[in-house]
This record gives sequence, structure tokens and C-alpha cells, in this order.
Amino acid sequence: MEFQVKLTNRRVFMMTLAAGSSVLAATAARAQTKLDEKDPQAVALGYVADTTKADAKKFPKHSNDQKCTNCQLFQGKATDATGGCPLFAGKVVAGPGWCSAWVKKA
Repeated sequence: MEFQVKLTNRRVFMMTLAAGSSVLAATAARAQTKLDEKDPQAVALGYVADTTKADAKKFPKHSNDQKCTNCQLFQGKATDATGGCPLFAGKVVAGPGWCSAWVKKA
């Protein structure tokens, strides 16, 4: 009986720990700051939060159907409003955004 109580308590502890870790990970992901278009790295790559605002003269190969959500580097779902990008560590980019490093998602 004592063994069964210890096993149950351990199981409850492990499930609580797993649930808590998931909540912390989700909170950390949301806590990332949104990339500012004036950030030096963003400026260097021509990042804009709205793909239709990209500088056509500076980036003649850009087209409005190129968005962060359909870029190979975007770390989120195609329907996400924001997501991570390895080019901008610790920050999230706008889903409808664009930068000159855009690569079509396979």
C-alpha cells in the first residue's frame, strides 16, 4: 500500500512537472519581443512588417506574395500572426512581413 501511494505521488508530480514546463515554454515564446523595423539587423535585411511596404527600387525581385509565413526560415505555422526567425534571435517577426533573406518554403 505504501509503495502504491509513493508511485501515485511520483506520477502526479511528473505530470504536474510536464504541464508546468509546457506552460513556461509557451509563456517564454510569447514573451519574445516583436522585431522593430528600425532594428539595425532589420534595416540591413530590408525587413518590413507588411510585405506590401517593401522598397521596390532597392529590392526589385520582391513580390507581394513573399511573406514571412511562407519563408523557409519562419518558425511558426502559416496561419500564425508572428513567429520566430533565426536571423533575428530572441525576437518574432510579423507573419505578413518580409526581408531580403526570404526563401520559398519547400
